Amino acid sequence: MILSCSNICKAFGSEVILDQVSFHIEDHEKAAIVGINGAGKSTLLKIIVGELGADDGVVALSRGKTLGYLAQHQDLDSSRTIYDEVLEVKRPLIQMEERIRHLEVEMKDKSGDELNNMFREYNRLSHEFERLNGYAYQSEVTGVLKGLGFSQEDFTKTISTLSGGQKTRVALGRLLLVNPDILLLDEPTNHLDMESIAWLESYLSNYTGSVIIVAHDRYFLDRTVKKIIELDGGRATVFTGNYTAYSEKKAMLRQARIKAYLNQQQEIRHQEEVIAKLKSFNREKSIKRAESREKMLAKIEVLEKPVDIDDAMDIRLEPQVVSGNDVMTVKGLSKSFGSLHLFSQVDFEIKRGERVAVIGNNGTGKTTLLKIINQMETADAGEIHLGSKVHIGYYDQEHQVLHMEKTVFEEIQDTYPNMTNTQVRNCLASFLFTGDDVFKRIGDLSGGERGRVSLAKLMLSESNFLILDEPTNHLDITSKEILEDALNRYTGTVFYVSHDRYFINRTATRILELTGQSFLNYIGNYDYYLEKKDVIQGLLTEASAKASSPESKAQKSSPETSKALDWKAQKEEQARIRKRQNDLKRTEEEIHKLETRNGEIDELLTREDICRDVPKLMELNREKEALEETLTGLYDLWETLAGEDE
Repeated sequence: MILSCSNICKAFGSEVILDQVSFHIEDHEKAAIVGINGAGKSTLLKIIVGELGADDGVVALSRGKTLGYLAQHQDLDSSRTIYDEVLEVKRPLIQMEERIRHLEVEMKDKSGDELNNMFREYNRLSHEFERLNGYAYQSEVTGVLKGLGFSQEDFTKTISTLSGGQKTRVALGRLLLVNPDILLLDEPTNHLDMESIAWLESYLSNYTGSVIIVAHDRYFLDRTVKKIIELDGGRATVFTGNYTAYSEKKAMLRQARIKAYLNQQQEIRHQEEVIAKLKSFNREKSIKRAESREKMLAKIEVLEKPVDIDDAMDIRLEPQVVSGNDVMTVKGLSKSFGSLHLFSQVDFEIKRGERVAVIGNNGTGKTTLLKIINQMETADAGEIHLGSKVHIGYYDQEHQVLHMEKTVFEEIQDTYPNMTNTQVRNCLASFLFTGDDVFKRIGDLSGGERGRVSLAKLMLSESNFLILDEPTNHLDITSKEILEDALNRYTGTVFYVSHDRYFINRTATRILELTGQSFLNYIGNYDYYLEKKDVIQGLLTEASAKASSPESKAQKSSPETSKALDWKAQKEEQARIRKRQNDLKRTEEEIHKLETRNGEIDELLTREDICRDVPKLMELNREKEALEETLTGLYDLWETLAGEDE
């Protein structure tokens, strides 16, 4: 055991945040702390690292072990470049290297004991330098920075000129290179794109120390942790396994609590009915029995009704009008900002009932695409056609569609003036705005609260084509799951941008990846995208190579050859790949079946009774010859299919 938290308590005024929280972390263990917004996750991390004092309880760290902490918000202020700031972590190694080089120069002019002493120091430092992987520290710094999404050109940017998200990434890079025994990371994926998150997953999975993570990225948690510490109502419950295993166990426990509560309520009602019946007999014995049952009933420890946020937050999305089958057609869409080319000659279609996720690295133009569709930005070229009876509902990650000066109540009432005060309050209560909360100014709300107001407006719009820009940003895990269920029940069409891979995996029926200024189409969820990504990108590279060949250039007059792979071609290619793989599997099964029969015949031919039965012997030999001929053809077919699969 490397870290132990025992009976940690913390309150702010009359509000109890942590109540007797206890858990421990083993050496090399990866754990996550989860809970709704305000459950005390960040508070607990600050108590562990000593930034905040606990009201009661003990945090115990094993002797000689080190802690490294990444807070959600970083306030780095330095005149160094990004590279120099992160390289500073390696200062002890740099100084050691400088001393080694200095000794190499000095030893040339020394002799006797002085030379021997220098030589011993040189050997000791060289051995230590090698043990600490000193010869690779510069490439290690470069690898971490690139893994966290910084390009080579970014390395020379000054820290003071960076955004908050970039500073957080720099701080994360420094922390990873310090290599403490326990890493405590508060929302480490908030400012990373998908490639950087995948890199961080791999880095943490191979990290030799222990890791404690606070994150809302469930896909990330599934791939990095093996223990979940849930904070709920101030109390901590520990679950073994990743996030999905925790979610399943929690659902089972909740069902068990509900069942126990309902069974007890049924038993209480039954006892009350029996008591009432006994009293109605109005006899001394029956009254005594009734009183005895009343005493027993009074001793029962009544279970509280299980209540979760799921019971309180209620999202119902339903279109008022059914749209046509062709919801949106985009042709030849291009957009640049000066020398920055986001996308060029983009074509795609959206059909009714689809839930299409747009993914891609930061800065590729995903949000810009949504703004063009919503006429908040103009395209340089191309056309966007909406289908029959299509009504758009837009959710903006920056919440520009909200009015910061209005109250929550006014935001809903002014948008939907036909609603009564009671209807507005009921709607807001569905999104956890009750009492005086409805009179808070939008500008004073947290990001998660603004997100819930935007979702409330979206629910009331009754649109049949939802366009969502990072809808899960600022939502806690439970709220995300409620939104996922609402979208999966939704009978309209959804087109959204998201970095939340778990959310994409649960909701998307198709993925459009914005890469290389164009779209790649994947007909499936995020797991399918991961499975087929290399195949599709390989086909794209192959098509690009063919397109740049002299033969291809001579045929450029054909409009089909001007595009590498449009989404229809990709769909056909994916179907062809699936068919080839199925053919390969069937061929292998047939070969196995015939080889088994061939072996049976060989055994029969060794039997004495078969050797005496000439007609049977000839029949088996003919069957064996036919099998050998068929197998030869199947082997050739298998080699062909296997070669195509490679």
